[in-house]
Amino acid sequence: MDRSPDIPAPCARVGAIEVMALTEPEVAEHVTRAWRDGTGGAIVTANVDIVRAATRDPELTALVAGSELVVADGMPVVWAARIAGLRLRDRVTGASLVFTLAERAAREGRSVFLLGGEPGVPQKAGEVLAARYPGLRVAGAYAPPFGFERDPGELDKAVALVRESKPGLVLVGLGFPKQERVIAVLRPELPDAWYLGCGAGIPMAAGHFKRAPRALQRAGGEWIFRLALEPRRLVRRYLRDDLPFAFALLAGAAWRRLTADRRP
Repeated sequence: MDRSPDIPAPCARVGAIEVMALTEPEVAEHVTRAWRDGTGGAIVTANVDIVRAATRDPELTALVAGSELVVADGMPVVWAARIAGLRLRDRVTGASLVFTLAERAAREGRSVFLLGGEPGVPQKAGEVLAARYPGLRVAGAYAPPFGFERDPGELDKAVALVRESKPGLVLVGLGFPKQERVIAVLRPELPDAWYLGCGAGIPMAAGHFKRAPRALQRAGGEWIFRLALEPRRLVRRYLRDDLPFAFALLAGAAWRRLTADRRP
């Protein structure tokens, strides 16, 4: 991981990835300082689904490790990091960072580009953000066609739209690992920009989805809320794939901590 020297946060291994002990305000402060210094970077908000995929695929592990900031998005990831000994105060979600970083971009005179979502959704999200944060410049918004990343012509079109708009912040809501792969293509084109892989953060910003009540979020139950909203799309991922992996992740973290504590 190409970590900048001004990030003091310790890390903990969760599955196959390293998670940083950063709060949301600390992420925003780091991005702000980097903008002022003329340096860019990428942020991965690692939920159980991302940790599971990266743990099973070395290529995805390397893809995550190539980002400057990797934060815990999902209470099972937070709990596993805490069991591992990391003083992690709270999770940092992509859906929340969309607003926090948009506010910082407005304050710093930076523009934002929104990439991902159904037709019209990134445009609507841009309107919501611009109305919420006066002075925020929306450099562009684009909903690429399904499978565009496998079509050189379509991928080049998306990259050109972002490059020509010269945003300071690029919100990429395509789901893992597609969004991180697209970010890896975009970064050499605009190395001074910051990139956030935000999953469903763009349609949430547009008002297409509501987030769970705060109490349910803190209790680690936001996935239940999401499952109730989109059962057909999420039931296999959450119940068959992520839930068993989350239990194994926590059990493994507890076992490693227990055996480490017993060593002389």
